[in-house]
Amino acid sequence: MITLQRRQLAGHDILLARHGNHICSMRVDRSNDRVVALLDDGSVDSAPNLIAPGIKLPETVGSVLREDWKLLTAWGGMAAAMAVLMTGAAVALGTTADPATLEMLTAYTAY
Repeated sequence: MITLQRRQLAGHDILLARHGNHICSMRVDRSNDRVVALLDDGSVDSAPNLIAPGIKLPETVGSVLREDWKLLTAWGGMAAAMAVLMTGAAVALGTTADPATLEMLTAYTAY
């Protein structure tokens, strides 16, 4: 099941396990793929974000859109086409049908 949540970096978890409440701030060093923490005693510690090379991370909205954009576009196009067809049918029915048929269609929901 797709959770569509923000990906939690593994480095955050590693640093929290190491130092707990002694962390003042954390930042992500994207060039080295690490999380760097400033500790309350002034020292700095870092941890890698990659635990295993083949790890499957949770899906995000961006990753789903990147992978499935063709399918989502096709579904959106089909929904728009159905909306146009149904609107056209309703307009055509309203302008060409006799009044008895229109009254029957509007009173149908009363039963």
